[in-house]
Amino acid sequence: MREIFAAAGCDDEEAARVAEHLVEANLTGHDSHGVVRVPLYIDWMRAGFVRAGQSARVVTDGGAFAVLDGHRGFGQTIAVQAVELGIERARQHGTCIVAVRNAGHIGRVGTYAEAAVRAGLVAIHFVNVAGSALVAPFGGIERRFSTAPFAVGVPLPERPVVLDFATSLVAEGKVQVASYGGKPLPPDALISQDGRTSADPRVLYGEYGPADLRRPDNGTGAIRAFGEHKGSGLALMCELLAGALTGGGGSGPSDGVPRGITNGMLSVYLSPSHFGTREEFERVGRSYLDWVLSSRPIDPTSPVLAPGDVEQLTRAARLTDGIPLPPDTWAAIRRTAAAVGAP
Repeated sequence: MREIFAAAGCDDEEAARVAEHLVEANLTGHDSHGVVRVPLYIDWMRAGFVRAGQSARVVTDGGAFAVLDGHRGFGQTIAVQAVELGIERARQHGTCIVAVRNAGHIGRVGTYAEAAVRAGLVAIHFVNVAGSALVAPFGGIERRFSTAPFAVGVPLPERPVVLDFATSLVAEGKVQVASYGGKPLPPDALISQDGRTSADPRVLYGEYGPADLRRPDNGTGAIRAFGEHKGSGLALMCELLAGALTGGGGSGPSDGVPRGITNGMLSVYLSPSHFGTREEFERVGRSYLDWVLSSRPIDPTSPVLAPGDVEQLTRAARLTDGIPLPPDTWAAIRRTAAAVGAP
């Protein structure tokens, strides 16, 4: 993957960073945000929708808050810079709010929550995808929301908790994975223009060949929000906070000109040490978590898990056994490599 991004025009450092982020998503079991994205990233890059070699520019700096503009740089570069700033300022001030706009696709948001947790901080991330309406609101059929991810990281002793999910019933990347022959979708993940639920990726993408790029503009259906009105409401808040408040725009139509997608992210970083409650926070938090996980499971062979546990278990297994890829995904990656002149 690094060789593909380098051949496409990224410098060695950025190529390695983007590749590592995508592979790490696969390792944690989030295949929707893994290397299945490579052909689309390169397509966006060649179309000018995402740009190599960019850095986040500070638009507003209030010390404990800042607004950054990513200038369509690779999200894995822009978001990393934003997180590093947020961590540094929260260590200084006790809290920091960082708003990012116009970043390329930032990938798996849980990665950034994990970075804050490693620094001993609580992190809350609201994310939207400007220019990418894919999700129908509760009670609706037409696309109105992006997949609007949400993530929270909590640094408990020896057992950090990281919650990370799209507010859509499935991430758009999971529809991609299913379309390439990977894990099938739940039967009610999508909704067609006639109001019927479906698991067929063609509802979202229209017709496609085995190694074709999956383009939502070619389809007429939508992804459904998770949890009925609850997921739909949280998606709306992600759009308002990560899109409108950051100045990056919402997922709806703008000027009618194809513009690719950009991510907005509003992040809140909190330092338990500065709150003066770190010791009590860790004691009560860990004790409570242990009590929650001690609940008698429905299936004796499947204990109750905390957010982030599945990712850690999957990572350990895939580091041993390798990352499984559907043949059509690998074919699309190989075709992309050939197109940019990578080995």
